[in-house]
Amino acid sequence: MSKRKSNQPTKHLFVSGGVVSSLGKGITAASIGRLLVNMGYSVRIQKLDPYLNVDPGTMNPFQHGEVFVTDDGSETDLDLGHYERFLDQPCTGDSTFTSGQIYQTVIQKERAGEYNGGTVQVVPHITNEIKEAIRVLATDDVDVVITEIGGTVGDIEGLPFMEAVRQFRHEVGRANVALCHVAYIPYIKAAGEIKTKPAQHSVQKLREIGLVPDFLMCRTEHPLNREIREKLALFCNVDFDDVIELRDVPHAIYEVPQIMLKQDLHTRLIERLGLAPRECDMRAWDLMLRHIRNPKDTIRVGLIGKYINHQDAYKSVTEAIDHAAWGHLLKAEIVRLESESLEGDVDWKAQIKDLDAIVVPGGFGQRGFEGKLRAIQYCREQGVPYLGLCLGMQTAAVEFARNVLKLEGATSVEMEAKPTHPIIVLMESQKDVVDLGGTMRLGTYPCTLVRKTSKTSKAYGNVELVHERHRHRFEFNLAYKPLFEEAGMMFTGLFIPDPAHPERHLVEIMELKDHPFFVATQAHPEFQSSPVKPHPLFKALIGAAYKIRSTTSNTSKG
Repeated sequence: MSKRKSNQPTKHLFVSGGVVSSLGKGITAASIGRLLVNMGYSVRIQKLDPYLNVDPGTMNPFQHGEVFVTDDGSETDLDLGHYERFLDQPCTGDSTFTSGQIYQTVIQKERAGEYNGGTVQVVPHITNEIKEAIRVLATDDVDVVITEIGGTVGDIEGLPFMEAVRQFRHEVGRANVALCHVAYIPYIKAAGEIKTKPAQHSVQKLREIGLVPDFLMCRTEHPLNREIREKLALFCNVDFDDVIELRDVPHAIYEVPQIMLKQDLHTRLIERLGLAPRECDMRAWDLMLRHIRNPKDTIRVGLIGKYINHQDAYKSVTEAIDHAAWGHLLKAEIVRLESESLEGDVDWKAQIKDLDAIVVPGGFGQRGFEGKLRAIQYCREQGVPYLGLCLGMQTAAVEFARNVLKLEGATSVEMEAKPTHPIIVLMESQKDVVDLGGTMRLGTYPCTLVRKTSKTSKAYGNVELVHERHRHRFEFNLAYKPLFEEAGMMFTGLFIPDPAHPERHLVEIMELKDHPFFVATQAHPEFQSSPVKPHPLFKALIGAAYKIRSTTSNTSKG
């Protein structure tokens, strides 16, 4: 991150939301960040979440979507994934704070006597801690800090955060703070009309708190004519040019910065914050979008997991698949399959026989485990390109042990406490762990690539060392490694904590010999993929799948 060239204080942009959740505040914040970065400004971004969980690590994906893991091992909200993918820079634990974290910190200080016996209250103690969370990113090398406030305006649990923002604006000066409010503008089909009243009411809630938006970001499925925009400007107390239309995008969320640029939001924003005007260089971003909008073909990729019915449960995985497809000028048709649907007395092969590639993502628990085994066996035997992530690697190891090595009863100790053949075992460092939250092997670890001629090494560009993020408690049992290798499974990536004792390693990546592409990793490479830099393993998967597709198609034509 470049050093600030001016002596100006760090500027702050807050993004709030009203009416309903899931409006796209995270995409809005990330898109604004992309514009600022393309203007040459140094940007940091964070999210404040009002829920009382300390972090999403122990939350059900059906309720909250995926858990995104940062380099430093923080388990965070999925919006941080959007931040990283849009801004192409890593976030840290300072990029996310929840009510649970804030209250926990205040209580710890109270127990330690830091408040000198005073009465601890929401105001000023909780709000002061929230303000400190905002300030932590405002270092000397940062021009703008973008802070997304989770939830919707008017939520009881969100009031301390809104009050903290009000106080913060007063303390750092009105000229150094801007507020973007994302509001829903519904279209009533029966009446054939767009309604502005919900947006007006959400802004009214902001006013009650003592905040007035500088920009009204209007989420809508229909275009807003001049009359609607004038009405919104008048009753929401913003300038006409600061009413920004954010319609649903036809191809990908990465089109949103372009929509903002066309409405001159970037110019208005830096004027509001008193920053020097700069050109916004979107050439690389525009090229990426042209590839997205004009694919030469479609590739069908199966995603087989246990949380498939929740759109955001595997958000980073689906994004990484898309990025890889775009990298080959293709469009990915992602076929979501519940792993349980492949179990029992069903025609399960019919569900996957037309897929060009299959990905089994991470997860926990026994539900759907046997269905994943069936899909992996099909990939191995039929030459279908396969990529396993975390549990997807562990499941691939169990499948190989059962069906190639013929080890009856082979499984993971996560699925069965004392199996005959424990192929996957609890990590040594996890055996005394009691608390669930934040206790797994988390964050970025080095991985040594040990076979230079492997598809793994080729995918990574024949480097010797890569770094990938992790979130797991279990590992491959090294006692079975010789048997696997004799039967054709190659271990292409290892974590070697002590070079003096390379035998004491963890298996990070394994690859099936003489297969078009059968690679499984203990890591979560999806967390480091972006639309301008697809992750190497995902890109190699799509490349192998399309090569087979093209060869088959040409053969059939001949």
